[in-house]
Amino acid sequence: MAAPDPFAQFDAWLAEASATEPNDPNAMTLATATPDGRPSARMVLLKGADRDGFVFYTNTQSRKGDELLANPHVALLFHWKTLARQVRIEGRAEAVRPEEADAYYATRARVSRLGAWASDQSRPLSDRGVLETRVQALEARFPGDDIPRPPHWSGFRVRPETFEFWRDMPYRLHDRMVFTRSDAGWSTQTLFP
Repeated sequence: MAAPDPFAQFDAWLAEASATEPNDPNAMTLATATPDGRPSARMVLLKGADRDGFVFYTNTQSRKGDELLANPHVALLFHWKTLARQVRIEGRAEAVRPEEADAYYATRARVSRLGAWASDQSRPLSDRGVLETRVQALEARFPGDDIPRPPHWSGFRVRPETFEFWRDMPYRLHDRMVFTRSDAGWSTQTLFP
C-alpha cells in the first residue's frame, strides 16, 4: 500500500484526491489543545506541502493561533471520502518565515486580504454590519491592489513526526500503515484495522 517514503505516499494520495474529490481536496482537520488540555479541532486548507512540512495560514490572534502559540503539538487529518482514504499526521507547528507569509498573502483575493484586516477572528461579533463596515473602510484605506499583510496574520508549518495512512478495505479489514520519524529516519509499522 505505502511507498517507502511518507512524503511520496502523501503526494501520491493528494494527487489522486485532487482528481476525484469534488470540493477542497486540500481540506484538513487541524487539532490543537486548549491550555487545560481539552481538544480543539477545525477545518483549514493546506496551502503548501513538502519535506519541510504542511503549511496553512490564519489569524495568529484567533483561538487556533493562541492554542498553537501556547502548545505547538498538533494533529492533522485528511479524509478523502471518494477514495475511502485518510491520512493522519502528528507533529509540531512553527511559524513560517515572514517573507513566506507575505508571498502567500499576495496571492489571495483582494476581499480576502481586506478580510484579514477586518476580522477579529474567533471574537464575538455583535452584528454582521460591523464586519461589513470595517471592510468598506479598508477598501477606502487600501484603494488599489497593494494591501500589506496584517501583523496578526501569518502561517504555520507542521513538521511531521508520525504519519498514518488508512485505506478502506472490504469487511472493515482496512489497511493501516504508520511511519514514525527518528534520528535514523522513518520507520514503518502495519497496524491491525
